[in-house]
Amino acid sequence: MARAPNYDQERKERDRQKAAKKAEKLAAKVSARERSKPEDDAGSETEAAK
Repeated sequence: MARAPNYDQERKERDRQKAAKKAEKLAAKVSARERSKPEDDAGSETEAAK
């Protein structure tokens, strides 16, 4: 006999997975911004020197 579904627990698990995915995307976005920031600063300094 099959167990009755525990909808509340399933919803909590989906919410947890969604939050983890969102945090991972945000961290990737921040790290990408940090990687591109020094290039932008160096580019603006060479343009200002011209």
